[in-house]
Amino acid sequence: MTTAIDTMTLADLLRQAAKAEILPRFRRLGSRDVRAKTEATDLVTEADEQAERMLKAEAARLWPEALFIGEESVSSDPALLHKLDGADLAVVVDPVDGTFNFASGIPAFGVMASVVSKGETVAGIIYDPMGDDWVMAEKGGGAWLRRPDGEAERLHTAAPVALDQMVGMASTGYLPQEKRAVILGNLAKVRFLTNYRCAAHEYRTFAGGHVHYLMYNKLMPWDHLAGTLISQEAGAYAARFDGSPYLPHHLDGGLLITPDKASWEVLRREVFTV
Repeated sequence: MTTAIDTMTLADLLRQAAKAEILPRFRRLGSRDVRAKTEATDLVTEADEQAERMLKAEAARLWPEALFIGEESVSSDPALLHKLDGADLAVVVDPVDGTFNFASGIPAFGVMASVVSKGETVAGIIYDPMGDDWVMAEKGGGAWLRRPDGEAERLHTAAPVALDQMVGMASTGYLPQEKRAVILGNLAKVRFLTNYRCAAHEYRTFAGGHVHYLMYNKLMPWDHLAGTLISQEAGAYAARFDGSPYLPHHLDGGLLITPDKASWEVLRREVFTV
């Protein structure tokens, strides 16, 4: 699908912001450069804010008709988030996904962006500053690992396996307290459960065919729009817990992503019984 926003231009902007504002601060943050937002593990750093400021300015210059939704912009102006559903065109950005890792000196963080057109995600990009490459997709065009030298590799999800052989990732921290213990117990039915505290790398790992499921409960658009589209273009089945499609304006209802619908149904019935 051709979008009004050139995907490779947007991808290069993510790389520029990472090189200018994020990587120079990695493992060099001072005590005043890191702040907690809603809780001790919900952090924002100077890298997040400066990278988003750069991306916002460049997006406004290149695509002045597009609404810009950034995680830190919404943190300052929550009403901005509600404009996404009615926007003809929007760019949604997470300047540093995995901020806890970044602030802790762990090299598992990413820069994400998606393009939303009339309520539909039409492009998604996840840039890894440490590996200097992108995982990206345009709707209908497949999912791709791309490198700055032009090399490209098409991505495919893993083949389905039995429940007791499934390896995957689940973010259980935002589940209701009464459901969390049940689901954590249910996860004994799968082979392995892990969590990177970084949706960018979790989606990259899934789209590359290395794991069999992803589960999230809190659905902020900058965290999940790009990765969900990339996963679907790699062959995945994705739906909210009630079986409905995940759309850009959804903030709750959970999200489960698997290689196929049969795997989704098994995990929903046997493990994620919310």
